[in-house]
Amino acid sequence: MSDELVIFLATGLVSMSAALSAGALNKLPEADKPEYLKNQNGLVTVMVLGNLAALTLIGALAFGFSRPDLAWWIPLSCVFFSFPVVHFVVIQRLLGDLRNVFVSGSLAVLSIPLLWWSW
Repeated sequence: MSDELVIFLATGLVSMSAALSAGALNKLPEADKPEYLKNQNGLVTVMVLGNLAALTLIGALAFGFSRPDLAWWIPLSCVFFSFPVVHFVVIQRLLGDLRNVFVSGSLAVLSIPLLWWSW
């Protein structure tokens, strides 16, 4: 059970964090956007990483709900409470949105094979 819990928590946290940061960057007014997002390639890169992270979050939730050893309330409470709180209180303040998209987004993409292999 502990391995499944760690896999769910790690993959879900980085996935939600990257998706939330990409969404926040996408909603910024044009004047407040970082220089990287002012060209089309940067904007597309952030959007693709955010969408991949959102899909990975769905996969992590499906993994968490499909494990018979994990209670159903663990993935549900994590997606609505724990993951957003950790993102906004810790990760966003440490890294900022743009850096977090690349760090957490890369970790989310790397966690896709881990989810696949652990399923």
